[in-house]
Amino acid sequence: MKAEDHGGTARQGGSSGPAAEESPGGGRPRRHIRLSSHPGGTAKPVAIDWGAANPKARGPVLGSVRDGTRRNVIGAHAGSYSLYRALAVAAGRLDPVHVPDLTNTAPAEPIGPWPQWAEADRIVSLDPWGHMVSEAFAEEIADGLDIRPTIAVTKAHLTVPEIGSAIAAGRLVPDGEVLTAAGDARVTKIAIEPVWYLPGIAERFGIGEAELRRALFEESGGMYTELVTRPDVKVFLPPVGGITVYGFGDAAAPARAGAAVTCRVHDECNGSDVFGSDICTCRPYLTHGIEECIAAAQGGGTGFVVYNRKEGRALGEVTKFLVYNARKRQPGGDRAETYFERTECVAGVQDMRFQELMPDVLHWLGIRRIERFVSMSDMKRDAIEAQGISIERQVPIPPELVPDDAQVEMTAKRAAGYYSEDGAPSSGDLLERAGRSLTD
Repeated sequence: MKAEDHGGTARQGGSSGPAAEESPGGGRPRRHIRLSSHPGGTAKPVAIDWGAANPKARGPVLGSVRDGTRRNVIGAHAGSYSLYRALAVAAGRLDPVHVPDLTNTAPAEPIGPWPQWAEADRIVSLDPWGHMVSEAFAEEIADGLDIRPTIAVTKAHLTVPEIGSAIAAGRLVPDGEVLTAAGDARVTKIAIEPVWYLPGIAERFGIGEAELRRALFEESGGMYTELVTRPDVKVFLPPVGGITVYGFGDAAAPARAGAAVTCRVHDECNGSDVFGSDICTCRPYLTHGIEECIAAAQGGGTGFVVYNRKEGRALGEVTKFLVYNARKRQPGGDRAETYFERTECVAGVQDMRFQELMPDVLHWLGIRRIERFVSMSDMKRDAIEAQGISIERQVPIPPELVPDDAQVEMTAKRAAGYYSEDGAPSSGDLLERAGRSLTD
């Protein structure tokens, strides 16, 4: 019976030696598939001491697949994009042994280190040293370890039409520093890939680490067997979206006592943020947050917009659009009283963003106090305060920025406990507030 070749050389019974065959297209020879689900005799993962006070003591995060014997994480770099990398390798477009040249990639603005980085329970969903690897681990990289950044810090200009409108209305004035004469906002732009320290994640949710690992393994279709077979490996690079931070003003200011911080924590909504869909308040609130952050920076403080890739409350865009249809087609039309119920009927849950992990990036930025929190969310506020960061004032979206079709969402959220200067709506408001139909 002939053994089939499923991407590596299948070994016949009784055969021995490093049998290999040439890959299609003349690439490097195929090798036997080496399972990483159990520690082998030659495996020597580099130690990680999460929460150590400096990167050398903590140890590097090694997620490259080039050296399986020293890898110390489950998963691969680049989150969900790691699968595109796999496709590039399979298609012969990418050399699987390529090592990034990190020349001139160092952060354009220094961030940290701050005291929170050495508090193991403060940051559990990202690597606080992830932007410093080319400097902190220069010797290890020179010795052949493929250590890759999980955070990148650069500079940019933001051109947002609503900022132009704020200038025209006199709410913002270009100063040549934070806001240029052309109406562009100067920002520090930071991209962050998720790096999960599994014991810390489990503790944050009040569950056991074994329970967390099993759920991650089973609910991902058994995608990462090491979650249940390698309890010695404590760090996971999950295939989920990351975070982008836009900093206005001095990014180091939040760590100084008395610094005024304005912050908008925003969860991705492609339909509204990018294309202007009016069924929700996402883009208007995002651009209002940007305006608030610019004003804060011009006043000597610092502003941060934290943009999380959690489309549709982390339920995904397909689920979100299904919910839109269910809301619009239900008897009586789109109403605030059934806003969350329709989501739960489709998804089984109202929200999967799990704000418990969200404050980690604020700790990474050195923030201990937020003067103006540009959000009405009670879940975000409670999660931030539970992590020891104080919030002086919540800033609601101005009523004139709420689109007509988004009034259903706004009324439902106020009834559910979202902050509002007008208080919760009446039961009559919940029944009366109706959105457009699908055919309007």
